[in-house]
Amino acid sequence: METGDRLNLAAEEQVRLQQAVAAAEVLTSVEIVPMVVMRSGLYRDARYRSGLAGAVVVLTTLLTVEAAWLPWGWHAANAAWLLLATMAAYGIGYWMGRRDTIIRLFTSSDRMRHKVRLRAERAFAQHGLSKTRDQTGVLIMLSLLEHQVCVLADTPLFERVPAGVWDHIVAEVVGQVKAGDVIGGLCRGIERAGAALAQYCPPRPGDNPNELPDELIQGP
Repeated sequence: METGDRLNLAAEEQVRLQQAVAAAEVLTSVEIVPMVVMRSGLYRDARYRSGLAGAVVVLTTLLTVEAAWLPWGWHAANAAWLLLATMAAYGIGYWMGRRDTIIRLFTSSDRMRHKVRLRAERAFAQHGLSKTRDQTGVLIMLSLLEHQVCVLADTPLFERVPAGVWDHIVAEVVGQVKAGDVIGGLCRGIERAGAALAQYCPPRPGDNPNELPDELIQGP
């Protein structure tokens, strides 16, 4: 499903998401925008940590089994080989540090959560979610590398709705995504948002314009 820096969605999956947004927005005046990004940060520090970890492991291992490869004791050539092996291990670890699994291993959940939040805030502004008539924009953003979901609402709406409502929307998305169903997770979150927010922002009879596109936003 993933290709390069985007999700490769089938036409029916795109339609399914659009229909979920349209159906949810019938119940409320809230404008719901789904978004998927491959990652929310570069996490360059994970590369350095991975490289350092590789170097430490190799250096420690070689020193621990010193007798096996230094039967005649230390001399300059052995020290050079030890240094070379340690440097090579750092380089390999640094290169491995670009992989998603390694990034998650060497990056704290709090740091990833902070990055996801920042990415959502930037997307909220870039895509004009704050420009709705009654400030009722809601972004449901899934960041795949971090395995995290951020639901971001315009300030007046966020203050009006209890925190538990947003938590339940996140839980709906996460539950399906953990099962490997990204589109299903987003649709469940969208449906939950529409139903839950209806009581706080009901639609105006005969006056409920569709102010934002219903399509999924994708980002690298």
